[in-house]
Amino acid sequence: MASSPYSGLDLLATPVILVDDEMRVVHANPAAEDLFALSLKSVAGQPLAQLFIDSAELAGSLQDVLGQNWSYSGRDLVLTRPAQASLHLNCLVMPIENAVVRFLIEFRPIDQQLKLAREQRQMDQQQANRELIRNLAHEIRNPLGGLRGSAQLLERELERPELREYTQVIIKEADRLQALMDRLLTPHRPPQFSALNFHEVLERVRSLVLAEFPDGIQIERDYDASLPELHGDKEQLIQAVLNVVRNAAQALNGKGEIELRTRAARQVTMAKRRHKLALELQVIDKGPGIADELRERIFYPLVSGREGGSGLGLTLSQTFVQQHHGTIECESEPGRTCFTIMLPME
Repeated sequence: MASSPYSGLDLLATPVILVDDEMRVVHANPAAEDLFALSLKSVAGQPLAQLFIDSAELAGSLQDVLGQNWSYSGRDLVLTRPAQASLHLNCLVMPIENAVVRFLIEFRPIDQQLKLAREQRQMDQQQANRELIRNLAHEIRNPLGGLRGSAQLLERELERPELREYTQVIIKEADRLQALMDRLLTPHRPPQFSALNFHEVLERVRSLVLAEFPDGIQIERDYDASLPELHGDKEQLIQAVLNVVRNAAQALNGKGEIELRTRAARQVTMAKRRHKLALELQVIDKGPGIADELRERIFYPLVSGREGGSGLGLTLSQTFVQQHHGTIECESEPGRTCFTIMLPME
């Protein structure tokens, strides 16, 4: 018996459905059969739309892919099979240049309640962080100014020059703490929105990181050139992405490859709001990964996995992204870390 040309897909744990030009099912792997409680024999040749009660969103996305010939990443897609509970899914649609197959659709089930709870927890934590930072900065600023002023007065009274080294240490450390307080309070200014090309933001970040790590870091680009303009604060977005990419470069100890990948995501829920179109940026590195004990706290202020780190970079990134009504998430395991930034475009 001849093997199926799609037998490789049958080994995947991820549900995959192949569709032709007329939106008819060509193949469904065993994982898809299990997920949707169907058999390939019963659905082969059927219109994809007939498999689900509420397939308009998926069908519209396929038409977009067909017209634009771009990949589509859909989040929080809801599909319902007859007489079955609704499934909450993420899906990836990729155009295929094949005589029979036109699209490959990969589905990833998600726990909707878990996702909403995680987003709410992040929002609550961010609000608590803001209050903590504001109070901390104001409590430290006044005594810090007095400490620096006293050190300057003391320095004038000292006759032995070698003793002034100690007052200079106090003054420089006070200045460093003052700069830290300023950074803690910086993200609370409202963003200045204007139309911008997000890939220009990424190119600026790329040039800055390559200048900082000239000998060992390569930054590969996988951009979706068809993305429309985004409304945002260019400087804040540069800083948000720069902190993430710099963090990846440091995790690689200045030697290795970082990938910047952009995609369009449709029908995305962020901060309890549904958006027709969003930009998805993934920053991927093949470093050692983030330690388990740090993963849940990676966006907390003053938490750093690197000796000498301020623990503010990712906190600022999260703040800037949330001020743009977006989300930032991290998935990490040894050998691969992926930060995903989602920003609404419509």
